[in-house]
Order: sequence, then C-alpha cells, then structure tokens
Amino acid sequence: QVQLVESGGGVVQTGGSLTLSCEASGRTFSRYVVAWFRQAPGEEREFVARLSMSGNYTYYGDSKKGRFIISRDNAKNTAYLQMSSLNPEDTAVYYCAVRRLVGTDYQEDYDIWGQGTQVTVSS
Repeated sequence: QVQLVESGGGVVQTGGSLTLSCEASGRTFSRYVVAWFRQAPGEEREFVARLSMSGNYTYYGDSKKGRFIISRDNAKNTAYLQMSSLNPEDTAVYYCAVRRLVGTDYQEDYDIWGQGTQVTVSS
C-alpha cells in the first residue's frame, strides 16, 4: 500500500501559478489512478482532476480544464498538479488520493489520501 505526501502549496497572488507535488512511497504507484481534490473552508471536498495509471487519460472538474494540468512521473513515484491563472476562489487545501485500476470523480471511492497542502490566492 502506498503512502502519499503533498507539497508545493503556498501563497500566490491572483493570476499566479503553482505546481503541487504528490510523492508516493512504495513500488506500486504505477498501479494506481491518481486524483486531486480540494476543500475550501466551510465547503465540501471538491474533485479537481484525475489521471489514469499510464498517464494517458486525464479528467478535470468544472472550471479546472485549461487552467490546471495533472501529470505523473511513475519513475519518480510522483504526481503533479500545475495550476495557473489562480484566483481567490482556488484557495483551499489540496489533497491527492489514489485508488486501484479505475478512476472516479468521487472522493468516497478513494481509500488512500495525503495530508493535504494549503494553497492561498490573495487578491
């Protein structure tokens, strides 16, 4: 079973960019679908993006496509979320999560989570 550690969060101004990383322990990372979710204060956790095991298929939540890019490097056991044109509504704790074989947009389907990394976009 893998363990996940996110990094790369921080404070950025409106219009800025950040790249988050999700590093997995273990040797089976390539067998997992990877997803990013986010949770803003007082809000439910929201699907951001997910990526197939091979990295060939990507899916994005509403309003994320075109601004966010999910990717992975299985040789480095790491997934990434490149975020651009950030605005204050993107402020949230960002989590990566994995599950075996088939990806979904629903947090309840993912059983391994990282601890989250805070992203704050200032106006």
